[in-house]
Amino acid sequence: MPTLSYAILEAPSTLGLATDGVECLPDQLLAYGLAERIHARRAGRLAVPPKNPTPDPETGTLNAKAIAAWSPKLADAVGALLDAGEFPVLLGGDCTILLGSMLALRRRGRYGLLFIDGNADFFQPEAEPNGEGASMDLAFVTGHGPPLLADIEGRGPLVRPQDAVALAYRDHEDQEEYGSQPLPEALKTLDLPAVRSMGIEAAARQAVDHLTRAELDGFFIHLDADCLDDAIMPAVDFRVPGGLSWEELTAALRIALSSGKAVGLEITIYNPRLDEDGRAGRGLADLLAAALGTAASSV
Repeated sequence: MPTLSYAILEAPSTLGLATDGVECLPDQLLAYGLAERIHARRAGRLAVPPKNPTPDPETGTLNAKAIAAWSPKLADAVGALLDAGEFPVLLGGDCTILLGSMLALRRRGRYGLLFIDGNADFFQPEAEPNGEGASMDLAFVTGHGPPLLADIEGRGPLVRPQDAVALAYRDHEDQEEYGSQPLPEALKTLDLPAVRSMGIEAAARQAVDHLTRAELDGFFIHLDADCLDDAIMPAVDFRVPGGLSWEELTAALRIALSSGKAVGLEITIYNPRLDEDGRAGRGLADLLAAALGTAASSV
């Protein structure tokens, strides 16, 4: 496994949600010693603009203009870490931080996306019941949605659909109930039933093989805590039964990191306000330390 110099960047945005709480994710994971356990440099915390409770009338999306304005600032911060030869570890925040992460990479070349999430996040604004961008982020970064969010800096799509893999999502019933648009055929999908059929190691290797093709410069990892089994990770805003075990997610991350082509990682949606005994957060910190720690530079 390659040795990586981790830099933790706090990106506590809740602009993609109607609710709050996930902005506490960085503080909680850092309180559990994540930075020390993966030998990471603390690279700062981005200020987030205030929220507007009313969806933007032009896009049907909450805080659309704020997300569009803030994402390039996040991209600047991520880009500075990449320029320094570091491996950004972003602590969100909701899933719309993905726009800033992928914008940073889109500015640099052609990168892939390993999207590990309990939800496919491919809603269109007119079908998302609350106008929450956190249910639309994969659509936006692959160029599907209002140009304000799907074509930031005129660089859309921030990742080509054929360069993304959606791994372990299980929100099929929700997609059907609310009428989410289908995922593009070009986008590789390995949903939770596929993972269960193949086994996590085979599924993760298939995903990573797709993202280490010669035409790609590398790939980014999006990790939503709700990909984990609801029984062990109840501290998320939208709960769906089932999900990955601690061991399965650890294995997937290790396989991705061992490829030598992963260039960064973001963690989203864990909500400490919903974690009464702290067990879910400690488990998440333990998982990240186990998966990332073996590749950490001790310098």
